[in-house]
Amino acid sequence: MRAEKSADGRNDRGGTPDGGDRAAAAGNGQPPPLEALLTARLTPLLPDPGTAAALAGQLLARWAEPHRVYHAVPHLAAVLDRLDELADHPADPTAVALAAWFHDAVYDPASGDNEERSAELAETLLPAADCPAGQVAAVARLVRLTATHDPEPGDRDGEALCDADLAVLAGSPQQYAHYAAAVRQEYAAVPEPAFREGRAAVLRQLLALPMLYRTPYGSRRWEATARFNLRAELELLTA
Repeated sequence: MRAEKSADGRNDRGGTPDGGDRAAAAGNGQPPPLEALLTARLTPLLPDPGTAAALAGQLLARWAEPHRVYHAVPHLAAVLDRLDELADHPADPTAVALAAWFHDAVYDPASGDNEERSAELAETLLPAADCPAGQVAAVARLVRLTATHDPEPGDRDGEALCDADLAVLAGSPQQYAHYAAAVRQEYAAVPEPAFREGRAAVLRQLLALPMLYRTPYGSRRWEATARFNLRAELELLTA
């Protein structure tokens, strides 16, 4: 891991900039830290801006946990950016955006129930933020859906969230290699043979889906490249 700060403003320990960092950035006319930009994106999604900002702080602290490498703040930002590209697809864009915030809010590489625990976290925190009960249920359902990335036909909200979450698979060769390396770092405690076996199983599961992307935009823009990247990684793992 690099000793200097990364482009998203996170420090070398995986955390957010401290107060001195923020003051220096403001004084130098630099853009606000990524965390501040993300907080500004969450506040319109809930009734009270102050409560929403407090919730953003809670969630960003989780996304900045030191054991995260790929499933970190930049991934949250990337998913929200991809949802901007898919903005005309979801039926309830607010629920989808909230689900993006929660979909990896609980992340333990050694656990098999991260999505369930993330959904339960949404069911706990969103009512306290005055989110309507129906929307809380919608968010929790969408978060659970990211365990399989296999929405039912016609589930426009699920299609949008899953496509945004999997858009990383359609990066350039360099971007995909960076993603794959970051995932490996998160599983650094797993011996190489076991990691290769488990990762290959994940790749085969994805390749077995009839379609990786369910939105017209994702299917058109991302499908072919993502399948090429997945097959290339699988070949490397099983060579």
